[in-house]
Amino acid sequence: MTSTEFEKATDFALTDEDIDRARLLIGVDAASKYTEHVTTASYDSIRNFAWGLGDDNPLYCDEEYGEGTRWGAQIAPNSMAQIIGAPLLGDPIADDIKRATKSVFRGVHVFVSGGSLDWYRPIYPGDRLFAFKGEESLEVKESEFAGRSVIQVSREVKFNQRAEVVAVQRVLRVLAERKTARERGKNDAIEPARYTDEDIERIDAVYAAEQRRGAEPRFWEDVAVGDELPAMVKGPLTTTEVVAFHAGGYGFAPYGLKSSRLAYQNRQRIAPFFVKNDQGVPDVAQRLHWDSDWARAIGSPMAYDYGVMRQTWFHHYATDWAGDAAFVVRQSDSMRKFNYHGDVQFLSGSVGGKREEDGHKLVDLTMRMTNQRGVETSFADITVSLPSRVSGEVVLPAAPEQAQRSATAMYARHNELRSQQRPKR
Repeated sequence: MTSTEFEKATDFALTDEDIDRARLLIGVDAASKYTEHVTTASYDSIRNFAWGLGDDNPLYCDEEYGEGTRWGAQIAPNSMAQIIGAPLLGDPIADDIKRATKSVFRGVHVFVSGGSLDWYRPIYPGDRLFAFKGEESLEVKESEFAGRSVIQVSREVKFNQRAEVVAVQRVLRVLAERKTARERGKNDAIEPARYTDEDIERIDAVYAAEQRRGAEPRFWEDVAVGDELPAMVKGPLTTTEVVAFHAGGYGFAPYGLKSSRLAYQNRQRIAPFFVKNDQGVPDVAQRLHWDSDWARAIGSPMAYDYGVMRQTWFHHYATDWAGDAAFVVRQSDSMRKFNYHGDVQFLSGSVGGKREEDGHKLVDLTMRMTNQRGVETSFADITVSLPSRVSGEVVLPAAPEQAQRSATAMYARHNELRSQQRPKR
């Protein structure tokens, strides 16, 4: 059963009008004005991000270890580019589009279902990341989970304080009616996981056997197609693990996880984002990642993870295998099934391809996650640039020319607007 408050919060529909309005945003890039929890990478924030996803690589967690590597200093996991963001000043989108798209898809639930990430530069302590983004496509589909749904793909370009493109990210989002998903109850039969001591011992044995390549280079010449990656495990997922991931910097923008007076102010700003809990307290709709009562109100049998968590887990799997001298250049992934609280994810993978491209020594990895029920929940293809016994260290890839030109122009406009805001002397 759901409360009256939950009924009201889930009584929003995907309308043809909203779909038509959302199409107006396709191809419109705008400066990202959000202030993320981390705006500038630091020794501490890099370490905390790595710890939040369960990665203890000293390249990310030790201030001095990186000085002896190819990178010359501590660097961040490439996946951290997703959560760093300083506000970028820029020209607003056209007034007619802004008016026409205000509150589009209000009250409709959004699931991150995967996407792709391309990386071009490492992130060092002191790097400040900015972004511009826009919608690339929109499709309307029928799904078993919630009936009619909307599939949106957005593109976000991240660049640093030198206007160098660091990453280009595409995110695939599924928009679905909360009420329809609940009424269909597609996943209602799924029961919470239960573990015996022996079950935990089997999971712990995988953790104990995990291997991090680290300082020993994995040379391209030594890799063969068909090589299996050693096993990795994540979970079982708990509220504590979600809290640890948030502590690493994820999930604070655009809506905002805030407390006390700031939470009150946020509630005045975006009241529909707050839904009363069973104690009558308005709380963020985002809590479906730790509040199973609210998760059930939108059609999920229990709370579940963020898709971004599994994206970072795949990246961790790749860097553990590849070693510190490698550079992950691309990741595409798909989250096919939910990762519920209590679920454990077993990671497996293999070398699916090996090639030379524009002087880069590349290896293509195929990966999957399988839960304790034997269900494959997630898939990823990751391309890693490896050092070579013949040609030496990894050479960083060049960013797409148009993305780099746009980043340069966006940052120049940012600095122009910022100078106009400074008091005149």
